[in-house]
Amino acid sequence: MPESVKAKIFQPFFTTKPTGEGTGLGLSLSYDIVTKGHGGSLTVESEGSAGAMFLIQLPTANDM
Repeated sequence: MPESVKAKIFQPFFTTKPTGEGTGLGLSLSYDIVTKGHGGSLTVESEGSAGAMFLIQLPTANDM
C-alpha cells in the first residue's frame, strides 16, 4: 500500500474504489469505535503490494 493511501486510510469517505462503488466509511467508523469508544488503537502496516495488516489494540480492565 502506498504511503499516500496509508496517510488517508482512516479518513471518512476515503476510498480507492471507482466513484459510486463504496462509501469509504468502514475503516473510519472502525477507527472511531476502537479509539474513541474503547480507548484503543487501530493501525495499519504494509510493505509495497504484499498486502496489509491491521492491528487492533484494546486496553484491559486493569489499564482503565
